[in-house]
Amino acid sequence: MKVVIVGGGAGGISTASNLRKIDKNIEITVLTRDVNVAYSPCAIPYVLAGKIDSFDDIIMRTPDDYKEKNIDVITETEVTEVDSDKKTISYIKDGSVKKMSYDKLVLATGGNPFVPPMDGVELDGVFSIRNIADGVKVQEWAKNCKSALITGAGLIGIEIAYALVQLGLDVTITEMLPQVVPRSFDKDMADILKEYLEKEGIKVLLGQPITSLEGDGKVETAYFGDGTSIETDMIILATGVKPELDLAKMAGCDVGRWAIVVNEKMETSVPDIYALGDCVESKDLILGSNTISHLGTTAVRQSKTLARSIVGRKSNFNPVLNAMVSKIGNLEFGAVGYTTSFAQQNNIKPVVQKVEALTRARYYPNAKPMDIKVICDSNGVIIGCQIIAEERVAERIDTMTLAITEGLTCFDLSNVEFAYAPPVSMVTDPLILAVEEVSKKF
Repeated sequence: MKVVIVGGGAGGISTASNLRKIDKNIEITVLTRDVNVAYSPCAIPYVLAGKIDSFDDIIMRTPDDYKEKNIDVITETEVTEVDSDKKTISYIKDGSVKKMSYDKLVLATGGNPFVPPMDGVELDGVFSIRNIADGVKVQEWAKNCKSALITGAGLIGIEIAYALVQLGLDVTITEMLPQVVPRSFDKDMADILKEYLEKEGIKVLLGQPITSLEGDGKVETAYFGDGTSIETDMIILATGVKPELDLAKMAGCDVGRWAIVVNEKMETSVPDIYALGDCVESKDLILGSNTISHLGTTAVRQSKTLARSIVGRKSNFNPVLNAMVSKIGNLEFGAVGYTTSFAQQNNIKPVVQKVEALTRARYYPNAKPMDIKVICDSNGVIIGCQIIAEERVAERIDTMTLAITEGLTCFDLSNVEFAYAPPVSMVTDPLILAVEEVSKKF
C-alpha cells in the first residue's frame, strides 16, 4: 500500500509515524512546503521570549530521522493538483513539476493565517506567525524595533505580546471584541487576565479594530475605527487561521461551513482520501454539531484514528471540547467547554458560579490565589470551566475535560474523591468548592 500525506505539521507527520508503528511495510511519503518537520508551533512565542534558547531546540526530528524509519519526507514542495479518479497528485519540487500515485491520500494541509482586508498589510514589518521561518523573521526584525502592535487577543496574540515585552519592546495588543481570549473565557475571567497583562507592561485596547496601516515602505502607523492611531515599528497579525481547502475541493471532497467534512474515521466524502488537523471540521461533544478545533492536541489524536482507519483497524475519533491551557510570566490560564455567552447563543440556559480559592493549604507557604468558574446547563450537567492561577491549572482543566466528557453533573463531581496534601491542594479541592457552590443554585 502506498500512502501519500500532504502536509508535514502535527497531523501529517504524526499520521506517518503512527502508520509506521502499525505496519512496517506501507510505503509512506510526506510532502510539505516547510523546511522543517516535527516541531511545535506552540513553542515559537517561548523561543522569542528567551524561555527556549533557539528555534533549533524545538525541532524534534529531521527528514533524515524519518528516512531511517523508511518514511520519505519531501520538504519545500508545493502540491498543486489532486486527481482522485486517477489517484495521482502533482507537485512542484526545485522548479520541476512531478507526479505521484497513491493508494490512500491524507490531506493535512492545515491553514493559513487570516489576513484582515485592510490597506497596508503588504508593508515591511507586518507579520503573521505560523511556522519557524515566520518566528525567525519576527525575531530578526524585533532587534531594530522599539515598539510593537499585536492585533488579536487570542492565545497566540497574548503569548507573542508577552514575548516581545521580554525583548524590551513597548507592546500594545488590540482586540476588536470587548475582552481578551473571547473564545475561551467569559469577560469577568478575561478581565483578570487583562489586569495581569497590564501589570506586565502590555497595553490592552479592547473594542478597537485596526482599519488600516501606513508607512513609507515599512509600517509606521496603525489607524483604528474611531479615528485614533498608534505609531509602531512592527505589527503582528494574530487574527486567526483560515483552513486551506484548495486541494480538498479539487479532489471533490465535501466542505462544510468552515472546513473539510470527515466522519469519525477521518474519511472524507471521496473514497481513499482522508483529512485531519486545521483543515477539517470536528464534532462538538456538547451540541453534536460540527465545529473547528485548531489545536495541535486535536491533530495528534486524529492522526492515531486516521492511521488505524487506513489499515482497516477499528478506531473512532471522539468529539472535541477544545480544552486549552497557556502560561505567560507566572500566570497559568485554561478553559474547556462552553463560555456563558456561547451557551446562551446556543439556547442553553447556563447556571454559573465563580469562586476564589488557593492552590495549597491556607497555612502552607506560597499558596497562590486560584479563580475558578464553572458553567452548568439547567439540569446541572457541567458544560464549561475556566481557571486562572499561578500554578496547577492544567491538571484541573484535564479533570474538568474528563468530567464533561463523561456527562457528570455538579452533584456527581462534588462527591468524587480527590487526593490531598498541603503543598499541592486545599483539603477540599478548589474544583470541589466550585461545583458545591453551583449545586446550591439547583
